[in-house]
Parts: sequence; structure tokens; C-alpha cells
Amino acid sequence: MSSNIDPRSCRVALLCGGKSNEREISLASGEGAREALETAGFPVEMIDPADKGDLKRLIDEPFDVAFLCLHGKYGEDGTMQGFLDLIDLPYTCSGVWSSALAMDKAKAKVFYERENIPTPPSMTVMKGQQVDAQAVIDAMGEKVVVKPGTEGSAIGVFIVEGAEAIEEALAKAFKIDNEVLIERYIKGREYTIAVVGNQNPEALPIIEIVPKSDFYDFESKYAVGGSQHICPADLPEDIAARMRQEAVKAHKALSCSGTSRSDFILEDNGTCWVLETNTIPGMTKTSLLPDAARAAGMSFPELCTKLIECALEKKL
Repeated sequence: MSSNIDPRSCRVALLCGGKSNEREISLASGEGAREALETAGFPVEMIDPADKGDLKRLIDEPFDVAFLCLHGKYGEDGTMQGFLDLIDLPYTCSGVWSSALAMDKAKAKVFYERENIPTPPSMTVMKGQQVDAQAVIDAMGEKVVVKPGTEGSAIGVFIVEGAEAIEEALAKAFKIDNEVLIERYIKGREYTIAVVGNQNPEALPIIEIVPKSDFYDFESKYAVGGSQHICPADLPEDIAARMRQEAVKAHKALSCSGTSRSDFILEDNGTCWVLETNTIPGMTKTSLLPDAARAAGMSFPELCTKLIECALEKKL
């Protein structure tokens, strides 16, 4: 892959760590990206936004671009993006509004539905709100997914059945977030599709995720051997083409830039559902975006270079 930039003259501030529940994963993403960026020839400085001194470095030092490996709140939700906009430092991945929107699962669904992107029916409840579990069952079915509305990495996600189990899952989810999403459970196989680009984004090869546990939970995502990634996924071309199209539509519906990764459930009857869109996909050794890029013939260093090109393109 040819590049439009000279890596040697582009000083990168690689942001990882932060203050979210996903700090350790963010640090691991940062290490993976650092190695790839340095292989590509970029001078890289690691910056931890949890350190005020590091934040000051972003203002004082002559960085050309920020490479974001932040996950969860205060990094993936638009907070850091707003800071970088204020100091006029270009950064990878999506801007303030798109980042905040994608992080809020309930609000993202509104935009999916507006663009006719299939997403499981759901209801949102706020902390302190009285919830009638039987009414939930009447609306969503006996088996539901309960998850925090503004967390990532499957933190606090529960697949439960019956009124008592729903009430217990809600109590646990409200310990993590003030907003909780209750979603109809869809039985099917799990897939994820990464999209790369700004104005004309393209979907990378589809990955089927085969978790060792019942679903793609935190352990399945990040533990070595926690899940199997099949890429490209073995799918009929008509279904694969439709899913790639929906991933690009989701990227555009949330006004994402640089890259995004949308998670899907595919039922046996061929119906696909978009669950959520991640605006800063992981960059660890078990992460999905680098896997998809490799299947498309793009090495990890080439992928990181492409993301920096997209970041600098946004500033033009």
C-alpha cells in the first residue's frame, strides 16, 4: 500500500490508558499500535490522558497527529476529541459528536432506525426508574439482553430469562451505568465488520466470532483463546454483501470517520441485525480490526498509516 505521507516527518502522540473501566485494554491497544507505527517509520510518543502532565505535553510539544487507542468513557465518548479539537491537533477515528453518539447505544439505535438499518427492538431505562419486569417480557420477550447504555467491551452485559433474572440483571447493570438498555434477545451467529475511510468508506472482510463462552463477553474479547476469529467469514455472497452494506450505512449514519467496527447477529433465516458500532476498535494482538485488515491484504503498519492519513485528511 502506497502512502501519501512521509512517516519520518510526522510526529505521533499515541494516546492510551485513560480513566475508564477499559484502561488496561487501552494500554494493550497502545502497545500494539506503537509497535506497528514504529515499524511504519513514525516517531511515536506514548501519552496517558490520566496524567495531567501528559495532557500538557499535547499542548506544549509539536505533535502532528494524535493516534487514539482509548476505550470507554473519557476517551471514546467525545471527551478527548473535544480537547484535541480545542488545541487544533488532528486525531484518528471519529469526531466529538459521532464518538458521543456511538457510545450511547440507545441514541445510536435512533439513527440506525432512521436509516432503516436493522437493529434489535429495545427499551431504555434510567437509574431510579421503576421497571415492571413483566411489562419488559410482554414487549421484548421472555429472554432479553440487559446492558449498560454507555459502556463498551461487553462490560456488564447479561443475557437473562424471566422476570426475576431481569430484575437482578438491571440491579447489576445500574451499578455500572445510570442508563441501561434492555434489548430483545436474537439467537444467531456473531459477526463484526470493520469500515475504513472518510468520505468513501469501505467495509473490510467480515469476521465471524466464535466465543468459547455463551456470547462475546469481556473474557472472550480479550483473553488469549477466548474466541475464534474466522476471516473472511464463510457466508453466501448475497448475505455477505448485504451485511457489508449495512456496516457502511451504520458508519455513515453515525457520521463516523477514519474507522468503525459494527457488531452483527445473523439469524439462521438470513436476517441480520446491527447491535452497536465502535468508533475506536481495539489494537491488541487479539483485536478484530487488524485481523480484518490482514484479510484485506493490509498489514498492521499499513493500517495504522491509513488511519493517520484519514486523520490528516479531515483537517484539509
